[in-house]
Amino acid sequence: MPQQLAFDLPLRSASGRADFFISPANALALATLDAPEAWPQRRMLVQGPAGAGKSHLAQLWADERGAAMVAAVSLTRAVVPGLTAAGAVIVEDAEAIGGTPEAEAALFHLHNLAAAERAFLLLTAARPPRDWGLVLPDLASRMVALATVQIAPPDDALLAAVLVKLFADRQLAVTPALITWLVAHIDRSLAEARRVVDLLDAAALAEGVKVSRALAARVLDSGA
Repeated sequence: MPQQLAFDLPLRSASGRADFFISPANALALATLDAPEAWPQRRMLVQGPAGAGKSHLAQLWADERGAAMVAAVSLTRAVVPGLTAAGAVIVEDAEAIGGTPEAEAALFHLHNLAAAERAFLLLTAARPPRDWGLVLPDLASRMVALATVQIAPPDDALLAAVLVKLFADRQLAVTPALITWLVAHIDRSLAEARRVVDLLDAAALAEGVKVSRALAARVLDSGA
């Protein structure tokens, strides 16, 4: 049986998905999404760097609210009415539409239709709207005016908890010392945590050894 490691972090079930770990890095964003009725004009932008967990948080909100989700680059005017019909809409990676007139026009239409129908509109992005390269002035002014909540890169506690869960999901026994070492040596990204655990799992299986600090140091030093 894998060794059970204790971390003093609250958990939130993500509607049948993996547990969502709450830490200072994401607590404000989660609290904000838990109270959409308080959003100015029912709109909110979640901003934070890649790998901070924006997509996980958005999926959690979609599961709980029955929201429609769409990647910004897939937005067209034709799909907008079907999105707002759900009463709540999530547009992921909103900055990706910058400089694409059709997608910008579709987001502008979605913004206006959501307002008319009093639907909630949640957007995620890695950068503030002023840096999206928007060319449609009316859209740019509306995006810049969005209320924004920040989600930070994972802190030590969150990264440790995610690593523990990823190893447990693979039934890999690891020590607290290995978790501490990995937190200090990998990039602060939930995606990077998944990648490293995948690499260590594959390396341990290939070599017929346990996941250890020595194996982790060798795998990371190899530049994998």
